[in-house]
Amino acid sequence: MNFSKKTVVITGAGNGIGKGIALLYAEKGANIILADIDEKAGASAASTIKELGGEAIFVQTDVRLETDIVRLMELAHQTFSQIDILINNAGKAIFKSPFELTLEDWDDVMNTNLRSVFLGSREAAKYMRHNKDGGSIVNIASTRAIMSEPNSESYAATKGGIIAITHALAASLSNDHITVNSISPGWIETGDYSKLSPQDHDQHLSKRVGKPEDIARTCLYLTSTENDFVTGINLVVDGGMTRKMIYEE
Repeated sequence: MNFSKKTVVITGAGNGIGKGIALLYAEKGANIILADIDEKAGASAASTIKELGGEAIFVQTDVRLETDIVRLMELAHQTFSQIDILINNAGKAIFKSPFELTLEDWDDVMNTNLRSVFLGSREAAKYMRHNKDGGSIVNIASTRAIMSEPNSESYAATKGGIIAITHALAASLSNDHITVNSISPGWIETGDYSKLSPQDHDQHLSKRVGKPEDIARTCLYLTSTENDFVTGINLVVDGGMTRKMIYEE
């Protein structure tokens, strides 16, 4: 899988999974555009990539705003002449009782998690469709699209919507040779991994909790030109957690 000089745009790239994805693509020689609403975190992540010898720019972006998404893609194209890969990773969660969740809360999660995927994909595809090899889009969904806990209605709805819009976009963009897939991560620890308990790890068939690099490697697979036969899918990457029978004693 060769990503040398490929241009990769990643939203929510300042921390966690997004930062892990950015670091791995940079390691593979790609040009990285990090988008995040958190200026300090985004600039720090870009600096880290540059210190490691990679090419990266940070663009402060509120993915809820169409103007910001349009500007992000314009700057990416102006800087590196093309856009090859988009990772729609930005997201947020508000866990409130459905009796307490306001419409403002609902719209905030919808616009951050789901509308941003449509806007980002549409604007990136405007450039990708002119590439010789098309392009690739990966949308970060969640296992919460297929399983739930109480008070997660807005988050679950957006993640389910991401899976649905993924195969719709795959159909719409197929004539432009743009693949569109989604990843549903399970438990991906972005804090202090050493503080996890044996019980945490044992919830998984893999016998460990996931790390950001697990999702990053999955992105590499889905965006490699050799794998252009893979499109319209949702790939669950959860260490087998959603397939493990757990009995309470």
